[in-house]
Amino acid sequence: MQIAYSGQAESFQETSGGIALTFGLAILIVFLVLAAQFESFIQPVVILLSVPLAAAGALVTLFVLGEAVNIYTQVGMVMLIGLMAKNGILIVEFANQLRARGKDVREAVIEASAVRLRPILMTVMSTVLGAVPLVLSSGAGAASRFSIGIVIIGGFMAASILTLFLTPVLYDLLQRDREDERSEDTRATPEPA
Repeated sequence: MQIAYSGQAESFQETSGGIALTFGLAILIVFLVLAAQFESFIQPVVILLSVPLAAAGALVTLFVLGEAVNIYTQVGMVMLIGLMAKNGILIVEFANQLRARGKDVREAVIEASAVRLRPILMTVMSTVLGAVPLVLSSGAGAASRFSIGIVIIGGFMAASILTLFLTPVLYDLLQRDREDERSEDTRATPEPA
């Protein structure tokens, strides 16, 4: 007994075969660029942990609206990877600047989150409002634009709200662990005689 796909299912099978590779490469490229920018492997992890939140928000939106995952929703999800990284970058970069001025990890991330809240919310609003015409469009190609639009709106809103809380907490935890390891290494290293 053999199962054969036809129609949209067959098309989806053909087009989505490499989507895991595409997502993986997109995340890897963004991670490497962020690692080079921040000269750290920990801070890009803090930033990119918002990506699963964006994907979850997009999938919940698709489910609520009764839409199927298709090639256009997958394109929207790849777009979310880059869009979501930007919000985390705003918090992490400003916290790093405050740390360079001598602030404690927790003070720096709290101030960075407070100062960057308005720019992040403005970015969320402009992105969501910019995607509304995609959702409301009609005519040829409206279905594909609708798919991309709802993925962007649902994923970006859900992940942005959660990122405002998650990024500062993860930054604080991971930076404190990193500082604790450095202080242990400093204490463990004997001074030359």
